[in-house]
Amino acid sequence: MEENHTKPEKPVKGIHISGMNAAIIAVSIFLCILLTATARHVSVTIQDTDQALDAYYTCTQIGGFFKNGSDYLTEQARLYVVTADRACMDHYFTELHITRRRDEAVKLLKSFDMEDAANTYLQAALDKSQVLMDREIYAMALVSLAHGYDEAALPQEVQKAPLTEEDRAMAKEDLLAKADELVFGHDYQAVQEQISFDVEDSIYALGDTVEQHMNNRYDNLRRAMTQHQLLLGIHFAATLASFSFTLLLVILPMRGFVKAIKDRKPLRVSGAYECKCLAQTCNAMFARITDDERMLRHQAEHDALTGLLNRGAFDALQDSLEAHSGPLALLLVDVDKFKQVNDGYGHEMGDKVLKKVAGLLSENFRTSDYPARIGGDEFAVIVMDAVQEEQSAIAVKAMPTTISILLPDFICAD
Repeated sequence: MEENHTKPEKPVKGIHISGMNAAIIAVSIFLCILLTATARHVSVTIQDTDQALDAYYTCTQIGGFFKNGSDYLTEQARLYVVTADRACMDHYFTELHITRRRDEAVKLLKSFDMEDAANTYLQAALDKSQVLMDREIYAMALVSLAHGYDEAALPQEVQKAPLTEEDRAMAKEDLLAKADELVFGHDYQAVQEQISFDVEDSIYALGDTVEQHMNNRYDNLRRAMTQHQLLLGIHFAATLASFSFTLLLVILPMRGFVKAIKDRKPLRVSGAYECKCLAQTCNAMFARITDDERMLRHQAEHDALTGLLNRGAFDALQDSLEAHSGPLALLLVDVDKFKQVNDGYGHEMGDKVLKKVAGLLSENFRTSDYPARIGGDEFAVIVMDAVQEEQSAIAVKAMPTTISILLPDFICAD
């Protein structure tokens, strides 16, 4: 008969998740209404401040863009003069026509409402940069001529470089020396430094104007944010409280439920009302399932008549003991004249005999041993940790006066 181990469930008390959510939603709506009342002014002020910040940041970066692009052109031109590597020439014109960091920097500068001083400095830097570029292309044309490169395969700018008849008549060493002077000489370096000064002066002049606008917008933003801070503080506190309630009443209990389910343990009744109800219901189901599994496992592994291990469980036990390192003993037992008992006294009496044999085997062997019914009147016992010297004692235990036990295959193995 199946036993019912389910205990009466206690009444569940606790905070309802639905009520908690309703309170959180109500507070959130109230705070949103208050925040919306001040958000319009803050939004406009922030946008103005962002524009000023972007302008100021762009101004601080433009000089670097211009200098990086100009320095890269100089580097590739000089590398080509020194190594005559066509890849350096390709990199030079890729920067000049595709990447165009220097031109992009100038374009950004011109997008601002620059004062006359900033415009003057910028134009001077552009003029000087063009002079250096002409020198660099001229130097690359000289190197290409010195190494005998196919003129038709060179970039258009290099092909159009104003090489004179005197240049074309010069020896290779003289051509390379002239190209080297063009890009490494003192004049070249001086012009490059002047370009850097002009760009910096233009950036400084523009940055002063942008910084003034930015400071004004910052003042407006501070005033708007002062009005907004109180509501944000309340909103933060409400959010923190709702998160804490959710963590304590829902998340942590649910994590505990998941772990308990994985470990096949009862759930701890805690958390919100719904979590407690869930835990109680799962615990009741778990208890019923555990009882059912225990009963089914016992029925699957034990003989219904005698209660001993059945043939399937006995075979599985033998397989599992193959790796056992200790000595074992296997006893094979059958009941003499069992057929005569069945025929003469009926199957009910035969069942009583089998139960009696099972009872004797269970009583006369240790709890660590495994008696089993493996056939109609056939029994077997696996004696754990048995040694050869114990054979007589085991035989005596296994031979009651009413039963004849045959031991033709007594096995003792290490």
